[in-house]
Amino acid sequence: MHNFRFTTFLTSNISSSENEIDYLLSRCKIKKVKKGEILLRPGEECKHSFFVESGLLRQFAIDDKGKEHIIQFAPENWFIADRSSVYFGEPSVYFIQALEESKVFLIEEQLFLQLSESDPGFLKSNLRLLHNHIRHLQKRIKQLLSDSAEERYLDFIKIYPDLTLRVPQVYIASYLGITPESLSRIRSELAGKNFTK
Repeated sequence: MHNFRFTTFLTSNISSSENEIDYLLSRCKIKKVKKGEILLRPGEECKHSFFVESGLLRQFAIDDKGKEHIIQFAPENWFIADRSSVYFGEPSVYFIQALEESKVFLIEEQLFLQLSESDPGFLKSNLRLLHNHIRHLQKRIKQLLSDSAEERYLDFIKIYPDLTLRVPQVYIASYLGITPESLSRIRSELAGKNFTK
């Protein structure tokens, strides 16, 4: 089915009528992006939330020393955006880049607001998705502050079960806040414990 993932996501997560979901789909732009293509750069205003129909995106920042810090990966069925920029109109401090050839839906914040005003069911579902995102961000902050590197890696595998086969090890290390050498050591130690990932 055309746009199967996004349609399925909406019908599974949003308690709106079929007509309202069709309206939402008709208002979204679809973009095919090549591997390596940048969808957002620092200094730009992020005007959309992106839903990944197929492929893989990443959100990252580069510090003053030129080091990359990956904030989030977005494989199929994930949303990704710079919320500060989308909602508050601030210039972004992030890149959003395609790590694979991808197909994404571009959803304007105004559309979310319009549907929230006209449909209490959509508002409730959208708030639940937003709070779930906040919950995951809070968990990620706590992990970076207090969990061991091994614990962070094991949680990464739970969140992104197939990404160890899809992204370079250096990107996973960046997401975890450790060096690629430390990640190699953790994976070797886990392999020694008969851990298969």
